[in-house]
Amino acid sequence: MLLYTTNQMRAVEAAAIAAGAVSGRELMERAGAAVAAEIARLVPDSRSTPRRAVVLCGPGGNGGDGYVVARLLAQAGWRVAALGLGDPAKAPPDAADARRGWEALGPVRPLADLPLVGPGAHVIVDALFGGGLTRPLPAEVGAAFDALFDAEIEAGENDCDLDESAWSDAFPTQWRVAVDAPSGLCLDTGRTRGFALRAGVTITFHAPKVGHYVEKGPDLCGRLLVADIGLEGFTPDFSQPTLRRRIDLTEAPTLAAVKARDAHKYDHGHVLVLVGGAGRGGAARLAARGALRIGAGLVTVGAPPEAMAENAARLDAIMLRCVDGPQALSDLLGEGRVHALVMGPGLGVGPATMALLEAALAPEHRAVSLVLDADALTTLAQNEHGRIDDINSWFAVHSGARVVLTPHMGEFKRLFSGFEDGWGPESYARLFGKVVAVEQVAQMSGCTVLLKGPDTVIGSTGDTVSVSAAVYDRAAPWLATAGSGDVLAGMIGGLLARGWRPRDAAADAAWLHQEAGRALGPGLIAEDIPEALPRILRRLARRYAASFGAAP
Repeated sequence: MLLYTTNQMRAVEAAAIAAGAVSGRELMERAGAAVAAEIARLVPDSRSTPRRAVVLCGPGGNGGDGYVVARLLAQAGWRVAALGLGDPAKAPPDAADARRGWEALGPVRPLADLPLVGPGAHVIVDALFGGGLTRPLPAEVGAAFDALFDAEIEAGENDCDLDESAWSDAFPTQWRVAVDAPSGLCLDTGRTRGFALRAGVTITFHAPKVGHYVEKGPDLCGRLLVADIGLEGFTPDFSQPTLRRRIDLTEAPTLAAVKARDAHKYDHGHVLVLVGGAGRGGAARLAARGALRIGAGLVTVGAPPEAMAENAARLDAIMLRCVDGPQALSDLLGEGRVHALVMGPGLGVGPATMALLEAALAPEHRAVSLVLDADALTTLAQNEHGRIDDINSWFAVHSGARVVLTPHMGEFKRLFSGFEDGWGPESYARLFGKVVAVEQVAQMSGCTVLLKGPDTVIGSTGDTVSVSAAVYDRAAPWLATAGSGDVLAGMIGGLLARGWRPRDAAADAAWLHQEAGRALGPGLIAEDIPEALPRILRRLARRYAASFGAAP
């Protein structure tokens, strides 16, 4: 499923209008009708108490949607107050027409009246500003909500001990509906424009947008619904420079669970995981377990001499090999039996790790795919090669196309130091946030970059960026635990060894990792994640078999 930018969504609407399939006013009517219908489902009809709604309408197209919502709710028997913002004389024609449609039923009150009409309303509809907002929210929006918050406290209607800065929670969020986006949320970055309102339900149109799924977007949106407004068959022209970026939402892997019935273990690849010194092997063993459970045919832990006994006592199905420095690693890789190498978890930071990296990335080992995580990334960041102006040439020399980098946010900022302060020196990087930052780094380095988080972003060479989001009904906050990322690194290594392309290995492993978190639930620890994979893979295998009419 594609996630659209605001420019891409405008292009879809423009294409439909240019083709004569719909007018702008008709799209506004359809959007308002979709929101009104959802609100009617949200608040069941009560014969004894009239349903009440307050609709906040901005000066542009989002406000036009709001006036349609207000009119349709009033026609359905609701008691509606519509509050307007901005000069109506400057409104776009379609929005002005929608406002006139409401004014045939009732007045447009000033936004400052929100504290008077807000308390007691069943629903507050936020149609102030949608995805097209390019500046901070006007101060009067914050003032109106601050006043509502104070009024509720003074009236004793809010028995929660809320901090005064949390004014966006003053009205119950399950009753606040945002049209397209909570006002103040940038739908290209997931960041806020100064401040943003919080919604219990957000209703967007045709397709979800990037900001609904990354950074602050999921928290501000509450529950996300996508309404059909009749734009099927229209897509952005991705050949246009301003529209070229494809951003997709990862979905369940199709073939991750399937192994040929006549396959041998050697057909499914061999993963080598390097481990650090004595007492530091836990992270690497977690990675190795992830690689084995994801389906790698063989997994070996490579340990220095002083750590051999410790790891031998903790490994059974996973093999053990002594790797005493860069020459030993080069010799092992030179045997041609290792298909993927995982470096970083518990490996240690410093010159010794840098020497191992140089050996692993030597041209003669180009057939071996690499996953660089944790200490490997920190070592690169501390080395002169780890600065953004050197990263392109360094990985180009060392065949970055076979490398998957798996930083979390802190590691990303340290490793790519030129992307501090607004995610890069270029204005469009600031505009599009972490999605473009990941894309730029991937393009420059030639590597696949997986930026970890609940809104994991995956970039590689090419024009497609993937978002693997553990948000909304896929939320798995329990994955924020020590060792979880080490398991993910091993899972990526296992898929690389099985022949997955780096980008596909990163995307599929991220989805499966999140699915394991969802299956395990609260209380999970990193050791649990590999053990949850068999039942997830079994379910995928059944789905795959069913798609071909085979018995599960």
